[in-house]
Amino acid sequence: MRCLYAVLILLMSLLPATAPAADSYKLSMLPRYSSEEINRRISPLAGYLAEKTGAKIEAVLTSDFAQYEKQLKSGSIAMGYENPYIYTLVSDTHEALAMAVKGKDRDKFRGIIITRTDSGISALTDLRGKKVSIVGSTSAGGYLSQKLSLMEVGIDVETDCAITEAVDNKQENVILAVYTGEADAGFIRESALHQADSYISPAQIRVVSDCAWLPNWAFSVDRALPATMKKEIQTALLGLTPDHPVMQALKIERFRSAADQDYDPVRRASNPH
Repeated sequence: MRCLYAVLILLMSLLPATAPAADSYKLSMLPRYSSEEINRRISPLAGYLAEKTGAKIEAVLTSDFAQYEKQLKSGSIAMGYENPYIYTLVSDTHEALAMAVKGKDRDKFRGIIITRTDSGISALTDLRGKKVSIVGSTSAGGYLSQKLSLMEVGIDVETDCAITEAVDNKQENVILAVYTGEADAGFIRESALHQADSYISPAQIRVVSDCAWLPNWAFSVDRALPATMKKEIQTALLGLTPDHPVMQALKIERFRSAADQDYDPVRRASNPH
């Protein structure tokens, strides 16, 4: 019997050691687009980060902004890619490692204020008491940028204007509301100015003002992640070039390093008091 035990122990010692299980994390993106589009954008990123860090990283989807925010705050999603406003909401549990850059040195974006050409509105101060269509109260380019600029001239858009959110929170619906006269002015992202050109005469829409610059989208991670893991992720992100398939899927040029304080202008716009 003792010989049998000795043989079993010898055989077990010759077996290959079981490799330790890789760390497992979930990565998601704010559901600004369809589930199919979100999956196309972040699945290559999940695979790339898994390769660079040696961890298991799974791309997951959330149904809406509220669920996305909740899962980042709870720690069930360890890595996120979100707009600057949502980042400020989750920044107690998540920290920004990188910021999206679109085009040459465009690590920021801004909103604009539009009106009908015949409205008589020509300056920011003319908006006091006017009906204003916005993309949504959580929209950085379709609300917070304009809110910051109006604060600078002494206008509190929430009390000094009559605000309505656009149908489905779409930029083109803000433009249509201005065009049809439902709103005296509209807040949209600068890049959205011509989104409704196929429905209206562009000559009937005029830009009243460019507004405050805001930081671009953040790639954030759970603050509880090991420092070495955070560094590996950040290094991997900063190493991506514009022609890399991951960047082409995300539809950005590159990432630059980011810090939490980069998003303070967004906090100031969303919590002015």
